[in-house]
Amino acid sequence: MHPSVQLSRYKPSADYHPGASLPKQILWYYLGSPLVESRWIPFSGLKIWLLRQFGAAVGSGVRIKQNVRIKFPWRLTLGDHCWIGEDTWIDNLATVTLERDVCLSQGVYLCTGNHDWSRATFDLRLGAITIKHSAWIGARAVVGPGVTVGEGAILTLGSVASHALDSWTIYTGNPAKAVKPRTISSS
Repeated sequence: MHPSVQLSRYKPSADYHPGASLPKQILWYYLGSPLVESRWIPFSGLKIWLLRQFGAAVGSGVRIKQNVRIKFPWRLTLGDHCWIGEDTWIDNLATVTLERDVCLSQGVYLCTGNHDWSRATFDLRLGAITIKHSAWIGARAVVGPGVTVGEGAILTLGSVASHALDSWTIYTGNPAKAVKPRTISSS
């Protein structure tokens, strides 16, 4: 007989903390997050201002589309000229860093938390995500906990990165596999 998962025994990780006071979390949940997600505010300026007020480090020239979800802005760094597409979800229980000129296409999911499925208590496991400059994460792609996407790497449409992606390489599939080098024309 196999032992089973016992979710009633789950306890949050002793080293996990949301990273902000309860009033700040509530203010973000009821005011900041709905405004950043809003389809009624198509402009990036207000969204960037709100993210900065809640502790995000946001560079210049950043573009944020509608319906972008960000769990904890105080754990987010966006470098200069990043683009974040519609319906993107940055589920950042741990830090997420996008260096300059990173593009997250529509519906991208960045997931920094997972559970230890090998334990009956289903313990929480966290891992920061770093996406190096000039990388592109294609529409509906997923980047998992602890993943670093190398400089200039591409994760194609609907692909899943559960391990580090090498620089200047194109990855596709689930799990993502390298298919060819990425080259950029100077013209």
